[in-house]
Amino acid sequence: MNSKDEQEKLYPSGYEPKAGGNTDTNVRNQLLDQILKSSPTEFINTDLFTVMSKRRSTRKFTDKIVETVKIDKIIAAADTAPTAGNFQGFEIFYVKSPEKKQQLIEACNNQPYVNAPVVLIFCKNPSRVKMDFPEEILKKFAIQDATLAAAYSQLAAQALGLSSIWIGMFDEQKVMKVINTDLIPSSILCIGYPKQDKFPKPRRNLKEIVHAVW
Repeated sequence: MNSKDEQEKLYPSGYEPKAGGNTDTNVRNQLLDQILKSSPTEFINTDLFTVMSKRRSTRKFTDKIVETVKIDKIIAAADTAPTAGNFQGFEIFYVKSPEKKQQLIEACNNQPYVNAPVVLIFCKNPSRVKMDFPEEILKKFAIQDATLAAAYSQLAAQALGLSSIWIGMFDEQKVMKVINTDLIPSSILCIGYPKQDKFPKPRRNLKEIVHAVW
């Protein structure tokens, strides 16, 4: 197998390592490795608590194209999320086709903001979780893996000056048909530049959420 064939097998289209880059397949995250070695091209908010405090669900995005380097970082962030046994029981479908985005609107209960500049569909893949547990446990691990990956991507998007909305209401079978997979989706993350900043909404008092057990 030649070098080109190996790259086609190991890397999705658009994520092949650059010439001279790290092509060692034992390195867990080649994309993140390249990002960390490159010089920053834009401001990134590295204060995690500030990022979390500013995150808002955005339903109106501008038409501004999200830079490829930012999309790379969002996807790389998903790959850093903790997973059961480090088996990464999830897959990400990056929807680029305007036609498929329109189809997703119908599949997502006619929510128009699904037609965002960046649409990532996180699917469960329990077959990747090579652990000796009953099938229902492996499925539980897979949905946890996919959910954590989406959450990491959402925070990364916020840190990069973007905004997002988490979609959980959709027809699973319709979504699977649109992206042509037999993997069941767990969530859809729609990302872009917000048309306006939103103010924080009231949240529950911590004493209603946290229960100390002695």
